[in-house]
Formats: sequence, structure tokens, C-alpha cells
Amino acid sequence: METIVSRLSGGDLRSIGEVEEIVAAIIKDASLFADVFQAMSAEDPVVRMRAADAIEKVTRKEPQYLQPVKQQLLREVSQVAQQEVQWHVAQMLPRLALEPKEASEVIKLLESWLKSSKSKIVQVNSLQAMVDIAAKHTEYQTLVFQKLGEVIESGSPALQSRGKKLMKLLDKNNFI
Repeated sequence: METIVSRLSGGDLRSIGEVEEIVAAIIKDASLFADVFQAMSAEDPVVRMRAADAIEKVTRKEPQYLQPVKQQLLREVSQVAQQEVQWHVAQMLPRLALEPKEASEVIKLLESWLKSSKSKIVQVNSLQAMVDIAAKHTEYQTLVFQKLGEVIESGSPALQSRGKKLMKLLDKNNFI
């Protein structure tokens, strides 16, 4: 019988393969989550990317699935240098219930991706994640406003656009 992880392989980084079917399978049978989560650290970059895509999509609907694997996400998966994994990890991090020390580490990680990633998607998702985390951990709101100002002033067009949208949203909701 074909394993769920084997269904993530084949093709290249431009295709999503069977990700949507795998997401549906995990939603139907939560016991499949662990194997796909582990695949975010696989040797094959296509498997890593598709696993990250699937886990991000599953946890949009079922964010509680991340909490039991929080330490692995923070300590291992977040260290995967592949940009396709990073952009999905950035989307997942705000879904975690973070202790203050963990929130600090996550903000530092996201700042580093915002500053040094060559991927505009990683940068934009990192910025969004910082805003989402600062909404729960108010001690980071000033820092996030500073980062928003920096990207609006001198970021890439994609970052400027997202920064302006986030700034308007934050002003409207009296973020700080």
C-alpha cells in the first residue's frame, strides 16, 4: 500500500502534486498528520515543500494539530533553509500558543527571514506573522510598527504593498 508521504514525491518544485488530496485525507483521518509533519524534514526538497504546504493548509482549518508538535516546529522545521518550507512555517507560527520566551525566539526568526531571505513570499509571510504574533504578545507591537515603517519606506514593492495594508488595518483596529 502506498504511504501518504510517498504521494508527496515526484515532479518538481513548481507543482503541488497531490497536496489537496492529502489535506483532505488528514482532515478525515488525523492520524496521518504526524507522518506528513515529519516529511517537512525529509531529504527530498519536493517532499519537504509539499509536506509544508499540506500541513499549513490543514492547520488553517485545524490549528490545534500544531500544538503537540510545537517544539519540533520551533527547533527543527523552522531551521530548514528551503524557502518553500519557510514561507509555510511563517504562516503556521502565529497559530501556536507561545510562551513569552518562545514568542521572542519566533519574532527573532521572522525578523531574520524578513531581513535576509531572497524570497519575497518568505519576507511577506514573515511580516504578516510578526503582526499576528504581536496582536497576542503586545510587547512586540512597537517593534512590528517599526518594521512596517521600514518596509513601507524602503522594502520591495511586494513588501511595501503588504506593509501599507497591514498598517491601515492596525491603525483601524487601534493596534498600539
